[in-house]
Amino acid sequence: MELVNGTTVQEFILLGFRVGQQGRLLLLIFFIAVYTLTLAENFIITMLVVQDAHLARLPMYILLGNFSWLEMCYVSATVPRMLFDLSFEWGAISFHACFLQFYVFFSLGNTECFFLSAMALDRYLAICHPLRYPQIMSQDSCYALVTACWVLGFLWYIAPVFLISRLSFCGPRTIDHFVCDPGPILALVCPPLGYAPFIYYVFVSSVVLATFLFILVSYICIGVTLVKTSSQSRCMKGFSTVSSHLAVVTLFYGSVVAMYVGPNGESHAVVTKVVTLFYSAVTPLLNPLIYCLRNDQVKEALAKLLRRKRMMQGKRRKREQC
Repeated sequence: MELVNGTTVQEFILLGFRVGQQGRLLLLIFFIAVYTLTLAENFIITMLVVQDAHLARLPMYILLGNFSWLEMCYVSATVPRMLFDLSFEWGAISFHACFLQFYVFFSLGNTECFFLSAMALDRYLAICHPLRYPQIMSQDSCYALVTACWVLGFLWYIAPVFLISRLSFCGPRTIDHFVCDPGPILALVCPPLGYAPFIYYVFVSSVVLATFLFILVSYICIGVTLVKTSSQSRCMKGFSTVSSHLAVVTLFYGSVVAMYVGPNGESHAVVTKVVTLFYSAVTPLLNPLIYCLRNDQVKEALAKLLRRKRMMQGKRRKREQC
């Protein structure tokens, strides 16, 4: 937290998007629209799962409801601050606020890895072990799994974030990003860096690799089971069920991999911003559409909710007329 000369780091400067005034205005309008739609979509799914008695009992939708709530938190960890900087060209963020954003943003991303793994496990049990599925994935087991995803997600990054926050910074205190990302932050640390960066990369890599391999093995088993089935309709239904989750997994892990495969130098900073923007703002917008466009049960629950609201509005009008 201290500079080489002993002075304390009070704040960092987020450079954000290096565009002109007109470009900032266009980005501001675009991201306000994206943020509003993302919150609306994920809130609707969360409320459908909570209010619909049938969906609230099914493990698949319990996980989906929590995942939608997670997406609302995930996009809110970065976009409001980005909108503020685009509106006022402020850029300055305090040391503690920067590391709080770093911790919350990466903890939510970590939690998303665990939830994607839990959803893959649910699909694996439902397709590969249908007779034992109700006993294994009971409501109590599902809620325990949900709790484990949230708790592990937020406990995992405490140590690395704390160790990085205790390092000394040489300056300049400018972060070439719109969010407090560990890469640009570590670039400001005075040498020697010590073991904090190594611990951070071990923590990040272990979660990403472990959850990705778990999901991959789960889908290999699902694919083998579906191919072996004698019923073509069951096979098609099974592939249709898992295709939406597989698309979400591809978007998330594909963008994470792109973070480490991009070019070096100044172009790397541009790629990092674009990829971070994709999985922090665009992916939470697309995920509800991917899950719901081909999900008949969610469509039915939404139709019920709309009919219920129309009936309530009709009764209210009759009361007012009387």
